[in-house]
Amino acid sequence: MSSGTYTLFDIPTKAPRRCWSMNTWRTRLLLNYKGLDYKTEWIEYPNIRTLLEGRVSPNEQGPPFTLPAIQMPDGSFIMDSYKIAAAIEKLHPEPSLPLDEPHLLRFRKVLVALMGELTPIYVPGVAQRLLGDESIDYFLKTRQQDVGMPLYEYGEQRGPGSFERAEPFARQMTALLNESSSGPFFLGEKITYIDFIWAGILLFFKCLGEEEYGELLKRSGDSGAHTKFLDALSPWTERDD
Repeated sequence: MSSGTYTLFDIPTKAPRRCWSMNTWRTRLLLNYKGLDYKTEWIEYPNIRTLLEGRVSPNEQGPPFTLPAIQMPDGSFIMDSYKIAAAIEKLHPEPSLPLDEPHLLRFRKVLVALMGELTPIYVPGVAQRLLGDESIDYFLKTRQQDVGMPLYEYGEQRGPGSFERAEPFARQMTALLNESSSGPFFLGEKITYIDFIWAGILLFFKCLGEEEYGELLKRSGDSGAHTKFLDALSPWTERDD
């Protein structure tokens, strides 16, 4: 690895490979925004543990090893989007990307509720539409353990009505986005890490399917606010591979 170059480890879609994960999008947007020299190394689901075990401390809750992860120019590894963001912000403070805005606490609460209601839509959708042959069996097996039934059955049983149940939280997200009259970001004209988290969600749903993306925007109560928001981030969303 050349001096000054970062490596972003990301989970690919089926060919042609590109970024889809809402979590890895956060880190990709961060690297793009900071203007850092980086390369992407695609890691299929069964190979994540092999890559990271012994190089990072495992998560105490949930899967022990997850992406995003990056390799720093000095060869060290960092796992978890928040830890990565903190490290990058410390090393590259300009352009600034505030990480600990008070707004983030309210945002997280709404986001958790919203995505919880949409889980029966997007988790089966990832398996059906995005993953390639190297990841699909692993994903189906592990997610069946998470939801307690075969994943496609879970989607068929729990999916109907998900967007309706998610609508109050989608509208709360819109209210947070529209709190600042100056826009287009959550804190007006200032970009913060909150913006990259929400952009990752929107980009993920766009990748999942135009129907799902359109339904999410519809349920938000103000689709224009979210498309304007994403358009304003377009200089940093173009690179997805």
